[in-house]
Amino acid sequence: MSSADQTIRLTTAQAIIRYLASQHIVIDGHEQRVCGGGFAIFGHGNVTCLGEALYDHRDELPVYRGQNEQSMGFAAAAYTKQHLRQRFMFCTASAGPGTTNLLTAAALAHANRLPMLLLCGDTFITRLPDPVLQQMEHFNNPTLGVNDAFKSVSRYWDRITHPAQIIQSLPSALATMLDPADSGPAFIGLPQDVQGWAYDYPASLFEKKIHRIRRQGPDGEEMADAVAMLRTAKRPMIIAGGGVQYARAVSELTALAERHAIPVVQTIAGRANMLETHPLNIGPIGVTGSDSANAVARKADVIVAIGTRLQDFTTGSWTAFDKDARIIALNAARHDAGKHQSLPVVADAKLAMAELDNSLEEYNAPTDWVAFAKGERTKWNAYVADNVRIGNRPASYAQAIGVVNAHCGTRDRVVVAAGGLPAEVTANWRTLDIGTVDVEFGFSCMGYEIAGGWGARIAQMEQEPEADTIVFVGDGSYLLMNSDIYSSVLSEKKLIILMLDNGGFAVINKLQNNTGNTSFNNLIADNPTVTNPVTVDFEAHARAMGAVAETVANPTDLAAAFARAKASKTTYVICMKVDAYEGWTTQGHAWWEVGTPHITHNDSVRAAHLEQEAGRLLQRKGI
Repeated sequence: MSSADQTIRLTTAQAIIRYLASQHIVIDGHEQRVCGGGFAIFGHGNVTCLGEALYDHRDELPVYRGQNEQSMGFAAAAYTKQHLRQRFMFCTASAGPGTTNLLTAAALAHANRLPMLLLCGDTFITRLPDPVLQQMEHFNNPTLGVNDAFKSVSRYWDRITHPAQIIQSLPSALATMLDPADSGPAFIGLPQDVQGWAYDYPASLFEKKIHRIRRQGPDGEEMADAVAMLRTAKRPMIIAGGGVQYARAVSELTALAERHAIPVVQTIAGRANMLETHPLNIGPIGVTGSDSANAVARKADVIVAIGTRLQDFTTGSWTAFDKDARIIALNAARHDAGKHQSLPVVADAKLAMAELDNSLEEYNAPTDWVAFAKGERTKWNAYVADNVRIGNRPASYAQAIGVVNAHCGTRDRVVVAAGGLPAEVTANWRTLDIGTVDVEFGFSCMGYEIAGGWGARIAQMEQEPEADTIVFVGDGSYLLMNSDIYSSVLSEKKLIILMLDNGGFAVINKLQNNTGNTSFNNLIADNPTVTNPVTVDFEAHARAMGAVAETVANPTDLAAAFARAKASKTTYVICMKVDAYEGWTTQGHAWWEVGTPHITHNDSVRAAHLEQEAGRLLQRKGI
């Protein structure tokens, strides 16, 4: 019998896990499993079959016990970010609420184009025991269940109704997750009976396979059009997005900018594409950007957008650029390359930037344009230096960021998401090394911070364990999701967590006030249904989960506390109160479209609406 005819009899669950354990990738000359393991909460929908299979492969595919399915998904997203989408983790949930808890995490991964594999229990395919525990019955469609909800937040979706189907489904799921143009979450629904059914699988399915990330070269005509357009530019600018890092193309970005003297601005996802000290790094762009980047964007005549999906926070809801500015969109994904009537270059960023660099030959941006951009950056640097300065003023996010930035290691990774901290980190953080900042603003998801820190730390320990993972989190996100402090302690994946308490959802309160509204239901102090305003002892809470924790009174004391956290062997939480109203970064903001009432009895709301509508005059009307 030839090897092609050999079979192995396994259950569906056993075959899935055995297949995952046999998939590898080569990263920087080092061969690794492409699946780094997974996060699991077991229940009746996955423990008896999938759990049995995972136990037999616990050395090859380590399983981390989660505290919440949603936070497991966040951790998986941060893990693959740290690995630049070259490795991923799986998440497995039981059925019913265990599965639906993963919906938000899947949406986050989908919005951020991040691979993760979701293996979720499902109802019995035979329907003999129906209705079963946690089944969502649809009277006129018995095939419909809660797992169908993942179709809108998955790049690949399947429900296995026969063991043989995984022979096709698993390779397709991996191909999707590892495709730069289509990367995102893959969902596989596993009915409880099918998980345990046996099948004679071809032995070849489980042979070791080496995967590679596709690099698509640019089309010659698209590149020629882009080169011709850029050569005409009097005021060129590059927008560097997160795709630059995923393509491992930071060197090519720097070379392109330096050789042709093109100013570079960065998106939130691309925040650590260039060192802070690089003379052509003009700063972060957009709603949570910098005056320097936004000033350059308003005057640029040709914009090269690389590896960015041009989200509204980048484009200022499409008011950040001159209406006549032309856009070259270089992206692996066709969908992103064609936005707003851009000239598309659908290609890998590393290959395309190298070709663009060579094709531009001796082209250089005019010296007065470069001088203008650098001058704007110098002014912005002075503003940030004053913004983070500790002085006789209320404690702020910016001050805490400045203290940590001044005392952290160059390879320490910063993790932040949602609320006011993404804007404050984006504006005020000085990038000390490439790829060291994770600001989750693709889905702007509260609760990502600590869970994402845990996932990032698992990956970081595989790469550079001497560095630290630093999490900035506000009290609102902390209260929403904090249990992975316990996860980090249990797994000995140390985090340094800055828990900054401003008494509620202060950044949304700021938006509420800025649109003429009275503070309501955001700050605890302004909620009329709060009749017993108890203060949370965040330090004691963190200690109860096994972390070392302390509270500091002000930013001056924070430096010494951070030094103690660096020296700690276990997760360390530093708590500090910050002002809810004072100390926000007030400069660097582009216009942002939010819905405001067209009719109101409130004069301040009416005035804010008219001011908001005035900003719309600059909005590009492209698609």
